[in-house]
Amino acid sequence: MSSSVRLATAGAILSLFVISAPLGAAGGGGGGGGAMPSDSGPQYDPVVDYQKGVAALQASRFGDAKRAFDRVLAVAPKDANTAYLAGLASDGLAKPKDARKYYEKALRSDKAHVEARQGLALALVKLGEPAKAQAELDTLKTATATCASACSSAAKLAAAVQAVSAALAGQQAATPPLPPRVIGSAGNLLYGEAVALINLHRYDAALASLYRAGEAFGPHPDVLTYLGFTHRKLGQPDRAEDYYRQALAVAPDHRGALEYYGELKVERGDLAGARANLARLEAICRFGCYEAEELRRWIAAGPPAAG
Repeated sequence: MSSSVRLATAGAILSLFVISAPLGAAGGGGGGGGAMPSDSGPQYDPVVDYQKGVAALQASRFGDAKRAFDRVLAVAPKDANTAYLAGLASDGLAKPKDARKYYEKALRSDKAHVEARQGLALALVKLGEPAKAQAELDTLKTATATCASACSSAAKLAAAVQAVSAALAGQQAATPPLPPRVIGSAGNLLYGEAVALINLHRYDAALASLYRAGEAFGPHPDVLTYLGFTHRKLGQPDRAEDYYRQALAVAPDHRGALEYYGELKVERGDLAGARANLARLEAICRFGCYEAEELRRWIAAGPPAAG
């Protein structure tokens, strides 16, 4: 089993990518971030619209932001960050019913998305459904008690509990925030940090950095591929598959996602499915590529022995 990804340092990321063209191309190879763009990139890049939506949201152009995020969700419907930001845009348009729909969509994909749960609770208050808002507040309080002060989301959980409690008490409550890390060029640093942590087998820490990078870039196939890889290493194959599928929905020819998803299929004993991934890689890599060779090796070795 591959124990590392093929990008060694954050410095390598920073030498290749800038925020205006985040990470690698959607058809990038290896684990998803280290190669130059392939010739078979997608016609539509949701990361571009995600960045446009964030910029519009920052400028209070809520209609433009919502339209941009809706275009992203059309190809990446499970991206919780995009759904959350679409909820913020709907809040800005004074459409709490629409905001509720988007926040609920975000939470279906990521139950631990604190800002989306805060946004849902506040939307429910605006819609005159205090009992449902209280239920969301109770969920936030439970998460706060579980987290205590030890986890990375402690501060935003505390802020969410305070905001929702104020709203239920009839006080003016602020709209849930646009996460600060969405703004600026920190995404590349977070992404490179995640890759370095993966190579050190520090998968839990890598996940935290990957989730934050996802907030910066939106549904970038490189980030989604590494999320799949990391969940797979943590023994969560279903979540890994979901992220591989999301990456391939955005970029069907993404070599890293095809390889790693094929490896997962081998681990599950689905050799036919792995061979289908290999056939796609061979069609993409007309002159051969590492990803095809590696997946071919996995298929030849077969599933791991039981026990």
